[in-house]
Amino acid sequence: MTAYPISDWDNAYANSPYIAEGSAYPARWVERARIFREALTSAGRARIDLSYGSAPRNKLDLFYPKGRCEGLAVFIHGGFWKAFDKSSWSHLANGALCSNYAVAIPSHTLCPDVRISQIAREVAAAIEYAANEVEGGLALCGHSAGGHLVTRMICQASPLSDQTASRIVRTVSIAGLHDLRPLMATKMNDALGIDAEEARLESPVLLAPRARQTVTCWVGADERPEFIRQNRILADMWSGFDATMAVREEPDRHHYNVIDGLMEPDHPLTQALLAR
Repeated sequence: MTAYPISDWDNAYANSPYIAEGSAYPARWVERARIFREALTSAGRARIDLSYGSAPRNKLDLFYPKGRCEGLAVFIHGGFWKAFDKSSWSHLANGALCSNYAVAIPSHTLCPDVRISQIAREVAAAIEYAANEVEGGLALCGHSAGGHLVTRMICQASPLSDQTASRIVRTVSIAGLHDLRPLMATKMNDALGIDAEEARLESPVLLAPRARQTVTCWVGADERPEFIRQNRILADMWSGFDATMAVREEPDRHHYNVIDGLMEPDHPLTQALLAR
């Protein structure tokens, strides 16, 4: 357990040492995603490596349901803004695809090559691109650092255009990092480069949401206490605004398997994203 006040912020945000076989998860994600992506490509239901910007990592994959498309879900990956890309997460599109939503999964440039504020602008560009390809409502979902990025999209000071932002009907932040200030005390900030000004301008908890947002803050009940706290604080801060907020702590889930519900159309996580 994490004791407050925290003296070791690196430990507070460490996941793998506290998850059984934690170091094996990334390879499993890559293999699951590869098999899923190849199957949908063979079926003619995938467009891979679409360029949404000029940077090398400004690519996204777009997956389509079998039947009539009801809207677009976008998944933004985690990795503390400094790790991973779209190729590890394709399988997480299955639940939304089975619910007749198209799914976009983008990569973005990583820290330290850019700052978090630039990553937010790249994610906005990816969402704009995908939204121009698929009609209907938008559902945003992100995990960990991705949870920060999707909630950043629905702030009043959003990098999204008003036209695209107005199409967002649901946002789900999974173990999202909604307050950047604690990360300034970690060793990883050598790569992230967060300073007080960027924390103030890019932390959703310090910003106001756009009007009429519906947001679910989802976390595993077995996550590190600091992720559970980060999950709750966005709902606490935004409940005073014109936003419908919900907090879910899923039993028997930790930081690495809490995303698995997205593979299942009937799982409550997928249902929260698509308002089923």
